[in-house]
Amino acid sequence: MICLGLDWAEDHHDIAVMSETGELLAEFRVEESMDGVERIHAAVAPHIADPADVVVGTESAHSLVAQALVAAGYAVFEINPLASSRYRDRHHLSGAKSDRGDAKMLADVVRTDRHNHREYVGSSDLSEAIKVLARAHQSLIHQRQTQINALRSALRQYYPALLLAFPNLARPRSRDSSDVMALIERAPTPAQGRTLSRLQIASALRKAGRQRGIERRAEEIRKVLGGPHLAAPPVVTNAYGNSARATARVIVSMTIQIGELAQEMNSRFEEHPDAKILHSLPGLGPILGARVLGEFGDAPNYYTDTRARKNYATTSPVTRASGKLRVVNARHGGNRHLGESCLRWAFCAVRSSPGVQHYYEALRGRDKTHSQAIRSVANRLVGILHGCLEHGVLYDEAIAWPQSSAAESVAA
Repeated sequence: MICLGLDWAEDHHDIAVMSETGELLAEFRVEESMDGVERIHAAVAPHIADPADVVVGTESAHSLVAQALVAAGYAVFEINPLASSRYRDRHHLSGAKSDRGDAKMLADVVRTDRHNHREYVGSSDLSEAIKVLARAHQSLIHQRQTQINALRSALRQYYPALLLAFPNLARPRSRDSSDVMALIERAPTPAQGRTLSRLQIASALRKAGRQRGIERRAEEIRKVLGGPHLAAPPVVTNAYGNSARATARVIVSMTIQIGELAQEMNSRFEEHPDAKILHSLPGLGPILGARVLGEFGDAPNYYTDTRARKNYATTSPVTRASGKLRVVNARHGGNRHLGESCLRWAFCAVRSSPGVQHYYEALRGRDKTHSQAIRSVANRLVGILHGCLEHGVLYDEAIAWPQSSAAESVAA
C-alpha cells in the first residue's frame, strides 16, 4: 500500500508519496491540470498493482485533482483542517509550517490513523448541483442583507424621513425593502421626496410589486416625506443620494438573481428521488429542503448511524467531562452551512407540526432557552430524517411523535 499526501493550494498542489512503513518515496509539486494528475499516477505506479492500493490524505476532496484521484479508484480521506493542525503539532513542536511539510503530514495521517477517519464518498452529480445552487442562493441572500443594512445606515445620515416611512427596511423578507428601492430610484434625496405626489408614490409601489392597499399606503408615505426633518448640507445630501441609488440598484439586481437561482434550484431539487421524502417532513419547503439535501448529500451509507448525521449537522451536543466536572456545549465542528439550515428548519417545524411544537414547549418547560430548545428540536428532526431516508419512507407525525399523538387523543 502507498500513502499519498496532497496539500491543496490555489495554483499548485504539494505531493508526498510514502510507503506503508513510513519511508518517503517522493516529494514534488504539481499544477491543477491533466499533466499534474498524470505525474501523480506515474509516481505511484511502480509501487502498486491496483489503484485501490493508494490511500490519499487531503484537507479538501473537492479540488479537481482530488476528484480525478477518486475517479481513478484511489481511496481518498478528507481530513478536517482543525484535525490537521493538531497532527501538525504532534510532528513539529516548534510550530513550523510549510506546504511540503503538510503534504508529508497528511500522508502520515492516512498511514497511521486512517481508521479514525472516513473515506470520502462522493454524492451524485444531481446532489452536487443542488448543493452548488443552494450555497450560491444562500450566499446571495446574505450579501443582499449586508447591502440593505448599509443602505439603512446611509439613510439615517441624510434621509431619516424614508426610514420613518419604512421602519422595517432591514428586517429579512420585509415588504418595505422592495418599496424603498423603487422610491429611492425615483427620489434619492429628501428634497425630491417632498415633491412626490400620492399618484407618483402609488406608481412606484406598484412597480415594486405591491398589490393591496396602495392608495392608502401612498398617502401615508407622502405625509411622512413631506413633514419637517433634519437635513444634511445639500452637497453632502446629493452625494448620499447618488450612493444610495447605486446601492438600491445593486440590491434590485441581487434580488432578481436570487429569484432565478431559487427557480433553478427548485427545479433540480424536484428531480431528485429523495425530494418526496424531504417534502413530507414538517418545516422543509423547497428552499430549505434543497439546502438540507445538498449539504447532507445522497451517498448511500455515508452516515454510519443517526449520531454521525447529527454530528455532521452540528446539532448534537458536545460533552466535556473531567473528574467531577461535566459540561455540555453546542457543537461547532461540522458543516456550518448545514447547521444554519437545520436551525431554520427547526424554527419552521415548530410552527407547522403539533408534535414538534409539543416537544419544543416541553423543553422550554424544563428551563431551556429558546436557542437550546431549537437546537434540540433540530437534532431530533435530523434523526427523524435519517430514519426516513434509511428506510425509504415518508414522514409520519404519529410515529415521529407518539407521546404527543397519544396526548392529543386523550384530550379529544
